[in-house]
Amino acid sequence: MAKNYFDRYVWLIDVINRHGHISFKDISYLWSRSPLNTVGENYLPERTFHNHREAIFDTFGIEIKCDRSLGYYIANSDDLEADGIRQWLLESLSMNNLLNETKDMRDRILFEKIPSSQKWLPVIVNAMRDGKVIEMTYQSFWKDEPCTYKAKPYCLKLFKQRWYMLAKSEGKDEPRIYALDERMINVVQTDQDYKLPAKFNAEKFFAEYFGIIVGTDWEPQEVKIRVVNDQVKYFDTLPLHDSQRKVPEESNDQYTVYRYHLAPTFDFKQELLSHGPDVTVLSPADFREEIIEDVRNMAANYGL
Repeated sequence: MAKNYFDRYVWLIDVINRHGHISFKDISYLWSRSPLNTVGENYLPERTFHNHREAIFDTFGIEIKCDRSLGYYIANSDDLEADGIRQWLLESLSMNNLLNETKDMRDRILFEKIPSSQKWLPVIVNAMRDGKVIEMTYQSFWKDEPCTYKAKPYCLKLFKQRWYMLAKSEGKDEPRIYALDERMINVVQTDQDYKLPAKFNAEKFFAEYFGIIVGTDWEPQEVKIRVVNDQVKYFDTLPLHDSQRKVPEESNDQYTVYRYHLAPTFDFKQELLSHGPDVTVLSPADFREEIIEDVRNMAANYGL
């Protein structure tokens, strides 16, 4: 799927989602004014529109239906709000389309950069949709030279402003994580078919982890942290993990204790350390000792 078609799909989803219901005539008129209409079409061909509808459903699982009296609409739009990837699609990329339509406002709306991801996302999404193996050239931070090999893309995950792909490469027993930043040098779709394992579920695969580091080195367990109360609202409005729960019986008017069930990976440790003295790890004991050792090493870096 070429990038310009990917952008068209996002544009169409955004237009229909923003209007709730919209006629094909109005969609066609908006297309004639869209910055994506680089050839200056006076209207959107109806056949092209229906081809886009089918591709949107195949790629994103988003169904565009028609109500004869009200026009086209996003089916089950309420369910989209509970779907992480599609919610991101409708919110984040909706803003991208809005900026394209109001170019004079770009210098007043600032975003964090997601390194290089858009270059590879369309290729990988298309390969996942069609069940095709990809061939990628990847330069790991830990290797001197890039490697080229074939892989089966399982899923995509956005974390800390970087896109990552979970894929099973040739000769490997388990799927691995690959970053779609400068490390990904090239990706092409091959003609080779593959089937996603029947029992694979992307959400369940990452359910007991924070971030993108997974594996057998960490076992999921109960983790408790103490948060000073002036930071509690930040934790309540943007939980670190789906398992986050308050422990009222261990909290007071100075701090709140939170409980998690996850694997205390490097990603999770870095997140907790980023909050400085506002967050204290209470348990498990070995994870608490890891944090203490890191704090000691940081203090030593400053001669303390």
